[in-house]
Amino acid sequence: MDYTVETATEAVLASFRDTKDERLRQVLQSLTRHLHAFVRDIEPTIEEWGAAIGFLTAVGQKCDDTRQEFVLLSDVLGASMLVETLNGAKDGTESTVRGPFHMTASPRRDLGDSIDLLGTGRPCVVSGRVLTPDGTPLPGAELDVWQCNEKGFYDVQQPDVQPPGNGRGRFRTDDEGRYWFCTVVPSHYPIPTDGPVGALLKATVRHPYRPAHIHFIVSAEGQRPVTTHVFVADSPYIGSDAVFAVKSGLITDFAESHDEQAAQRFGVTVPFTHAKFDIVLAPETAR
Repeated sequence: MDYTVETATEAVLASFRDTKDERLRQVLQSLTRHLHAFVRDIEPTIEEWGAAIGFLTAVGQKCDDTRQEFVLLSDVLGASMLVETLNGAKDGTESTVRGPFHMTASPRRDLGDSIDLLGTGRPCVVSGRVLTPDGTPLPGAELDVWQCNEKGFYDVQQPDVQPPGNGRGRFRTDDEGRYWFCTVVPSHYPIPTDGPVGALLKATVRHPYRPAHIHFIVSAEGQRPVTTHVFVADSPYIGSDAVFAVKSGLITDFAESHDEQAAQRFGVTVPFTHAKFDIVLAPETAR
């Protein structure tokens, strides 16, 4: 059969029919249908298609051990958040993107430790509980947290300024499902714009900024893990996140506290900033 505009899609679909992995066959055939429909819709020139291949090549070449440009591309196209939302549990804390900076292991820390290794900002305590949907505490749940500093940079972006592991930590909840750690209030910041994704944003007149947030990956035995953020209320760009990750249920007040007893309990001095953020993990079987 001649390969023509009319027969092209069926020819490629047929080439995958003997694929033994049923899910792989489904994915490749669906990709073929949508990709061919896209090509027919925009009718790219040879030069335009070459430019598209060149763009994807540049995205791959920009990736390294501490930079994931393909994740960034997925993020700014809203694909990462769509996948997260499709896979999120309906009765647990809402999920958001992992982002491109979870590229190094967070060090194990004790409850109450500070993940701010520089001590340059006002102390901020983040505390809460990890619970099941019916409110049962989850002791021994693991929280992997990471964030930028008060100037908007992650440790991997400033290896000459920030020590490795700054803004990162892994904690386990106590017997009552509680967690708490010290840090600084993170800043809003731009996603990296020195690569092809940045060029895409510039060409489409989009800003690169993310509102201030702290990342969490939370897991516990028998429960579905969740990747999420806590967003700083009233942060710039809270309504126009470059990667579409803000959900209203994740926006939290980072309030000034003068509570002497709380400060003593958390090992800080007044005034300090306090954010309270409970995390609900759905059962492993939940959708």
